Amino acid sequence: MEEKIIYLAADERPCNYQHPDLIFDLSSTELIKAPRSIMGYKKQEADVNKIQSWLLDKINQSKQLVLSIEMLVFGGILPSRIHNLTKKELFERVEFLKELKAKNKNLKIYAFNLITRVPAYNSSDEEPDYYADYGELIYKFGFLNDKKNRSNLTESELEELKKIKAELPKEIKEDYLNRREKNHALNHKVLELLEAEVIDFLLFPMDDNSEYGFSAAERNKLLKKAIERDLNNRLMSYPGADESGLVLLSRALTDKFNYQPKVYIKYASSSGKNIIPPLEDRPLEITVKEQLAAAGALRVDNINDADYLLFVNTPSTETMKVMENWDFLLNRYDIIDPARSLHDFVNSIEYYLQEDKKIALADSALINGADDQLLKMMASRNMLKDLSVYGGWNTSSNTIGSVVAHANTLIIAEKIGESADRIKRKNSRMLYLRYLDDWAYQYQIRAELNDELRESDLNYFDLKDKEEEISKKTKEKMVKFRNKYLKNFNNDFEVSFPWNRLFEIKINII
Repeated sequence: MEEKIIYLAADERPCNYQHPDLIFDLSSTELIKAPRSIMGYKKQEADVNKIQSWLLDKINQSKQLVLSIEMLVFGGILPSRIHNLTKKELFERVEFLKELKAKNKNLKIYAFNLITRVPAYNSSDEEPDYYADYGELIYKFGFLNDKKNRSNLTESELEELKKIKAELPKEIKEDYLNRREKNHALNHKVLELLEAEVIDFLLFPMDDNSEYGFSAAERNKLLKKAIERDLNNRLMSYPGADESGLVLLSRALTDKFNYQPKVYIKYASSSGKNIIPPLEDRPLEITVKEQLAAAGALRVDNINDADYLLFVNTPSTETMKVMENWDFLLNRYDIIDPARSLHDFVNSIEYYLQEDKKIALADSALINGADDQLLKMMASRNMLKDLSVYGGWNTSSNTIGSVVAHANTLIIAEKIGESADRIKRKNSRMLYLRYLDDWAYQYQIRAELNDELRESDLNYFDLKDKEEEISKKTKEKMVKFRNKYLKNFNNDFEVSFPWNRLFEIKINII
């Protein structure tokens, strides 16, 4: 029996718009999605009026709605960072959810509303134009201000804060803080909709954050309010963003079939699970637990009780040092670190595969791509085809959430009687896509392309009118990679660059 969930994605990128279809098709779940034509493009906001009309038209086709507040209110994630809307406009748009709830009395709404990110570097590609020159200063200003309010600053930090205040132009600071204040007010309005039971379950993902800063201060205010109003059972907040749609779709699916997949966790190292990954604010182990709970899974301590084993490849002190530099994203190289025990990790995965256990591998050792050493070791032992789930993309939390959502869906598909052959065939395509994207492209080919672009007038953030040419070159490189390392996967595929830049790629398995 085909199930349906209405899904309003955060934007039109593959991680938010394409991948959910591929994963939830495993359980024959049809995602009713807004047409791509009204979803916007990068900084160009979606047509919010058309989004509302589409939702009204579809709302009685399912009892479950998973949606991004950013898409509903701003027309996308990036538009939420550059808008000039008033608070009144923001509140009116989000209160549209009341109309949906009134039209479908049985509707359950699962929503996610990002706490606006604060990148620590200078780049306007996804931020206001002035972030190209003042991004790092804005980040440090927020970090030091929040630390000052919650802790003590050293003399050098006090001096740095004083210097930043003098260097940051007044009009830029006012524009940035004014927009953050409005977005934070929207967070509070969304929390009120949770309290009023318009929203049934809510995530406040922490998009690219740190221990101190604007995001951390805003999160603390929201959680204090949630605790005071006894909303903790229906609200979660942890690092993440682009995996949130998948996580809530997984939760909706586990709710629909009233089953919590049981998960046993094994880390690559006992020390690595205590490391705070880049762009996050808490130890890896805590985020893993939060992602599991948000996605509708249950962590178990006995391996024999588990539906699947979640293997987490952890960062180390050495990988953390390497990832401090933007250069690492564009120039990948092997990391020699005696603290990493990949042999034991791979041996353990191999043993449990031979025991016929389902293995989901969250490759979180590095950001923005796979651990090349790990996957080469597994490829040489012909293990990659036997994994149930793999992910190693963008941030650690993005990886964990998407891997857990995928694994949960596999378990539900089996529980509801989907054919084993169909599951295997569909799942193999998703595995293949992840290896091509996270390993072939993000680890190796992207860096090669970036080097080649230096010889032209193109750059990492703008492929100009050469997207088709570079897509062709990328596929050629991927085919060579596949023929060397992914010999068990032979479907043809197509590639493109959805935002006309090198950061992300879209892969269609044919």
